[in-house]
Amino acid sequence: QVQLVESGGGLVRAGGSLRLSCVASGSIFSVGTMGWYRQAPGKQRELVATISSAGSTNYADSVKGRFTISRDNAKNTVYLQMNSLKPEDTAVYSCNANIRSITASYHNYYWGQGTQVTVSS
Repeated sequence: QVQLVESGGGLVRAGGSLRLSCVASGSIFSVGTMGWYRQAPGKQRELVATISSAGSTNYADSVKGRFTISRDNAKNTVYLQMNSLKPEDTAVYSCNANIRSITASYHNYYWGQGTQVTVSS
């Protein structure tokens, strides 16, 4: 049983910053790529950023230069530092991780419940 729990969301004004955290816990054998996705009202969920177990990163063009993804493998935690926030960044941000549990021979994707980020103008 694997669980992802996000924290750090909130309400900020344009130009402000937030730092999101996501901790994976449970019967974990190994953790592969972790990432952040977001879903704005009336839109499909989209990729924000991902980071491999070795630290390779990729970002959506809309957040490059403003957001930074990082991870702490010892803590099974992924972070998203969000700077220079814009109203269009408003969305529910969800953590995703490719995880092999101790009861499985393959990796599955797991999702957190999400945390609301609201940016006012």
